[in-house]
Amino acid sequence: TMTIHNEKNIVEVHVRSGLYSSDTIFDYLKGYIATRLFSRKACFILKINKDYIPELQEIGRLAFERKTMKEIYSPKNVWAQFQSGDSLFGSLKEWFLYGKHIKDLCAGLPLYK
Repeated sequence: TMTIHNEKNIVEVHVRSGLYSSDTIFDYLKGYIATRLFSRKACFILKINKDYIPELQEIGRLAFERKTMKEIYSPKNVWAQFQSGDSLFGSLKEWFLYGKHIKDLCAGLPLYK
């Protein structure tokens, strides 16, 4: 499911698919994306790159198009590839940088940048 909060510049994406379950927040105000993978008990944070990540106004349209084509969130389609790196637990400085919504999603989990 996808929820778009235009007034907060936030998109929440919830994928419920057994081993592939995850929650993702696109925080356009802070400029970060955070994905919490439930199977790994970890959070991955990525800076929004406007060359690759659609604008807030386009996300709803793109999701509708994919849903119509019945391809949204297929386990066979991978939209991101994470490379393992050094993990750390979020410090106060980082939570200020990433914002409240990402802190709420990732607090207490190892963070991968």
